[in-house]
Amino acid sequence: MAQQANHPLPNGYQLEEYTIERQLSLGGFSIVYLAQDAAGVDVAIKEYLPNSLALRTEGQTCPVIAPEHLGAFRYGMKCFFEEGRALAKLSHPNVVRVLNFFRANETVYMVMEYEHGRTLQEFIIKHKGHISERFIRGVFTRMLNGLREVHSCKLLHLDLKPSNIYLRTDNSPVLIDFGAARQTLMNEQPILKPMYTPGFASPEHYGSRKDLGPWSDIYSVGATMYACLAGGAPQAADARMANDELVPAMVRWEGQYSDHLLEIIDWCLSLNHLYRPQSVLSLQKTLVTPATNAADAPVAKPPDNWVNRLVDKLRS
Repeated sequence: MAQQANHPLPNGYQLEEYTIERQLSLGGFSIVYLAQDAAGVDVAIKEYLPNSLALRTEGQTCPVIAPEHLGAFRYGMKCFFEEGRALAKLSHPNVVRVLNFFRANETVYMVMEYEHGRTLQEFIIKHKGHISERFIRGVFTRMLNGLREVHSCKLLHLDLKPSNIYLRTDNSPVLIDFGAARQTLMNEQPILKPMYTPGFASPEHYGSRKDLGPWSDIYSVGATMYACLAGGAPQAADARMANDELVPAMVRWEGQYSDHLLEIIDWCLSLNHLYRPQSVLSLQKTLVTPATNAADAPVAKPPDNWVNRLVDKLRS
């Protein structure tokens, strides 16, 4: 089915005990609304509505699904529901809080706390080229606390990028939009067509995806830190695999940030997943190591193969 634009539910629509205020975002997998609960408290509601499988035209509430797509739609809906149930068990300050999930209009809805602030993507656009190392370390160290919690529940985010890291008004980060987390670490079921964002998706996102793991989200962390410095996404991983033209952070920002931070970014962006940090904890331990300047900042030494490849690239 060709990609299509689905119409959101109208403003003022009553969905269970929630009243839709307005649409917040529209993606290929879902629509997110601002709504109010029965007590008048703002919430965000995410509606499962993949535009490659279902179509809802203006004035409709239920999607129209072609018979040949019904199986895939229902499987995706089941995964979305299971994702909501898993995330509802999480209570972490750096992971969006799921309050409720339910079936209606022949699809599924996930109700989340509504956070006030802006995305890291909006922050990057506003401060392009002028984001301090202190800010990056502070935001990513706390964000990794949330990602550790997600991984501990046998979930992967798989769409980690600046627009999916929300910054509260005090700049504390919140991981949002787990639309890609329907792939679990206990890969026992077939998955839907993969959804990822070029530039932030790891090499394992492409092809069979059999090597996906925590290290895949860690690649995305590195790409997101790279974007904080560059003001935009790095070269896409599939393009890098064919012809790696990505300028290492150690080269591009030499002298502007500590070698310690730049080495961490390049480590996370290793194309071979075995050369990256294998867990969020190992990355976090390295990131919180104090660094005073480029000359004496200690860094956890990556594998020798990774070091040799980076040195070769620097020399070329």
